Amino acid sequence: MSEQYYDENFESFISDTVNVDMEEHYRKFLSRLTDGASILDAGCGSGRDSLAFKNLGYKVMAFDASSAMVEATKSLAEVPAYQTTFQSAKFETLFNGIWACASLLHVPRQELSKAFENLAAHLKNDGIIYASFKYGVNERQKGDRYFNDLNEDSLKEHINCVSSLEILEHWTSPDQRVGRSDERWLNCLLKN
Repeated sequence: MSEQYYDENFESFISDTVNVDMEEHYRKFLSRLTDGASILDAGCGSGRDSLAFKNLGYKVMAFDASSAMVEATKSLAEVPAYQTTFQSAKFETLFNGIWACASLLHVPRQELSKAFENLAAHLKNDGIIYASFKYGVNERQKGDRYFNDLNEDSLKEHINCVSSLEILEHWTSPDQRVGRSDERWLNCLLKN
């Protein structure tokens, strides 16, 4: 399971990702939300994005399947963070936005539509989801981590299975981490 990888390698993962510039993606996502809106950081990793949103005045909650990532987010961003998965997450709160940056890509393909459906159930009307996947068509195992790569067509297939969601826009971008600019990402904004 991918969460075991993150529990065991949290220090190197955090050092590789905590300072990555996500400004372009933040701008697209936040332009669809009102000031002070509520955001769920789904698959929060180091807490980088939770901290950025909190510092911009948004109300932030977070979750991750990895207990080490939950603790990292609590420490860095000082926001409520919980250990759960996309498929089993249950919150009483509805959110204006859900940020799932490089996290849904660890959900097995046969469970991805259910994960999107569960996220949509936690959105207010007209809520927005940002999600990103490594660009491609493969399901693959890289060491201890499972990856579900998507392209535009496979993204549409999964979103079409969730009646309440529609794709507002999608775009590709290079990986922002040092030495990985040849890797591509599929980013999308979805509306409830």
